[in-house]
Amino acid sequence: MSAFRGKAPGAGSGEMSRRTQALRPSIALDPAEAAKARKMRRAGAEPGDIASALKVPVEEVEKALVQMRSPRPETTRGTLNVTLAAHRMIMQERVGDEPIWQTVDRLLDELLRRRAAASEKRARAAKAAVELPLLTLTKS
Repeated sequence: MSAFRGKAPGAGSGEMSRRTQALRPSIALDPAEAAKARKMRRAGAEPGDIASALKVPVEEVEKALVQMRSPRPETTRGTLNVTLAAHRMIMQERVGDEPIWQTVDRLLDELLRRRAAASEKRARAAKAAVELPLLTLTKS
């Protein structure tokens, strides 16, 4: 196994910044109690039940729970895994220094509009073909 290459994370990596911590309201729970309250909430317990179990005011439990991280139900961005050729094409289609996500959105919008127009054209052609009278062959 090879040794770690690069700079190792610092001692305080992953911790909350001091500025963020200073902006948060003070909680009457110590960090261990706050962590336990959050764990109980993730398990499905209600704030009132957590307060009773920890023997602390419900307001303090609610302050601790408000600071919980929770998964976002809907993300606004994603990673698109494409070939290098597709990436080059998207970069060529960019307008100025437009963000790549806007370029992709614009290209997909254009594709969908063109498909809808082509579908309508095919539907009109099919309808017109049905309305044409059938030619009958006669021998002369």
